[in-house]
Amino acid sequence: MSSRETPATGGLETTRQTEEQEQVSYKVFRPPQSGPASPPELPESYFTPTAADLQLAQAQLSARTHALTDAPFKGRAVREAEDKAKRERWPTTTIRVKFPDRTQLEKTFPSTDRIKSVYVFVRSCLRDDVKPTKFILYQSPPKRDLRNSDPKVRDLSLSELQLSPSSILLFRFEDPELNHSYLPAPLLPSVLAHAQDLPPPPNFDSEPSSSTSTPAPKSSASSLMQGAEKKVPKWFKMGSKK
Repeated sequence: MSSRETPATGGLETTRQTEEQEQVSYKVFRPPQSGPASPPELPESYFTPTAADLQLAQAQLSARTHALTDAPFKGRAVREAEDKAKRERWPTTTIRVKFPDRTQLEKTFPSTDRIKSVYVFVRSCLRDDVKPTKFILYQSPPKRDLRNSDPKVRDLSLSELQLSPSSILLFRFEDPELNHSYLPAPLLPSVLAHAQDLPPPPNFDSEPSSSTSTPAPKSSASSLMQGAEKKVPKWFKMGSKK
């Protein structure tokens, strides 16, 4: 009898391992119990840009200007090389689907997958009574419907849709009566059984006080001008003596 029971026990263990693997393939987050917390009050110095901030903003503006200027002249090979670099940098894409009641469903996909993979996953998590109901995944703001029936969306990868490395997609049924925020997310009980609380947002007040006690020196306008005067070319100085 004992020899016959061993295979059955092994089968149960295999089933449990399979279920555990399925559990970790996605995440479910409960809707927050309270409304969004008000942002912490920031000191006036936070909004005063430093010299490093100004340099970084100038560099970003210059890079964006060059990108817009050179974009029409990029050949197909260059664009394909850039897309390949993006895929190598972000091989996977994390999609978090947010329902009207603020329940969130998260799963990671290969960045080469199409939006159809996301639709198939979301539909597999819906209750049986709403599985046949059509729904739309979209972004907002600005509002952007990612319909699987749209060739401009259907034929592109998640990376080409600019969803990598992670994006939040909103969920809505085509029937507006099913999109009220007081209705619970229409997910299977087996899916909701894995629900967990959302991780708390970062607390900026908990930063070490040493960072605020010794602020980085800021370059004033006068000091910048003085630095500029020290770097005047020799030929300009010689010309000014005449």
